[in-house]
Amino acid sequence: MATIATHSTEDSIEKIAQDPRCARGLSWIDKSAAWVTDQQIRLTEIPAPEFDEASRGELLKNIFQSSGLKVRTDKTGNVIGEFAGADPNSIILFAAHLDTVFPAGTDVRVKRNSGRLEAPGISDNGAGLAALAGLARVLSESGVRTSKTIVLAGDVGEEGEGNLRGIRALVESYGSRLAAVIAVDGPSTDHITTQAIASRRFEVSVTGPGGHSWSDFGAPNPITALSRGIVRFSSIPVPDDPRSSYNFGVIEGGTSVNSIPARAAVRIDLRSEDESQLGRLEATLRETMQIGVKDEISSTHSPVDSLQVSFRSLGSRPAGKLAENSFLLATIRSVDSFLGNRSHLERSSTDANIPLSLGLPGAAIGGGGKGGGSHTLAEWYDPEGRELGLKRLFLAALALSGIQQ
Repeated sequence: MATIATHSTEDSIEKIAQDPRCARGLSWIDKSAAWVTDQQIRLTEIPAPEFDEASRGELLKNIFQSSGLKVRTDKTGNVIGEFAGADPNSIILFAAHLDTVFPAGTDVRVKRNSGRLEAPGISDNGAGLAALAGLARVLSESGVRTSKTIVLAGDVGEEGEGNLRGIRALVESYGSRLAAVIAVDGPSTDHITTQAIASRRFEVSVTGPGGHSWSDFGAPNPITALSRGIVRFSSIPVPDDPRSSYNFGVIEGGTSVNSIPARAAVRIDLRSEDESQLGRLEATLRETMQIGVKDEISSTHSPVDSLQVSFRSLGSRPAGKLAENSFLLATIRSVDSFLGNRSHLERSSTDANIPLSLGLPGAAIGGGGKGGGSHTLAEWYDPEGRELGLKRLFLAALALSGIQQ
């Protein structure tokens, strides 16, 4: 793993900010927030559902190229822009995910409402992608040259069933050359995500003979069996410490209102700060769903094999935590101190899960501004304060990569 030399971060941020090239970049940010917002709107209005991020990636690729980065798209679909430093074997990676949780056909046109921008995906992760576009441009406009190479990546597969495939490919590709990884996710500047929440996602399906709602009444019903299991699992207390959660997010099955379905399925997201607790949640899920199926069979006096239940993994995100004495954390905190930004440490599930799980210095921060309604059709973004987020990224990039004289 490439390393970052340790020295007084507070002093170094002050010196970096006094460099004429850095000052030029900070001035560009103050004057160009509207340009960044325009890029955010353009990016958001290109649909990017899971596994279909290519069109949005093409626009980001053009933005990177216009900023002078060396750009390519890897076989996974990640759009990668390299800002070459003196050392190509020591890399600071900034990644923002291209995909959204919204399916194809969702109206993603951006509407302006009293200073707010409203559209599905405008904050998550339109804000992160716009910040990446701004970082690419300010590196170019400043005229700075760095010791380490800075890589900016719009990565695929962060949401839903993508299983972090984009960031996994990036970390595997750059390997030991990575000195630090920062995920740019959402707008908020009031946190630094340093702990990765582990998650496991499953599809549980139940199949049976099906039938007519009248003539076959009393036959075992896969939807009812799933419902029994869901209610049983949901009645079991989930610990606050370690903090854990679950969500039954999608349920489907049946063909008509007067047909007993032959199949039903539900998709579940399990999360915990602790991997062993996550394992217990999974075991409980499997047990309760099996009981739900048995209860449905018993209530209908059907043969014991009349319903079958199966479990399919949809993805697994590993846990990890950045050390309190990490130079990456010290650098971000020093940047915050210099900018007068108050931030706290946070736990979440982001692209930073992958480097953190491998012991690499990693964190997730926001791109600036304010947002809300994430993962809903009412999602919104307010660009007020965008400059703070961009300056935070720019100064962190220079402090971590080192300015060449």
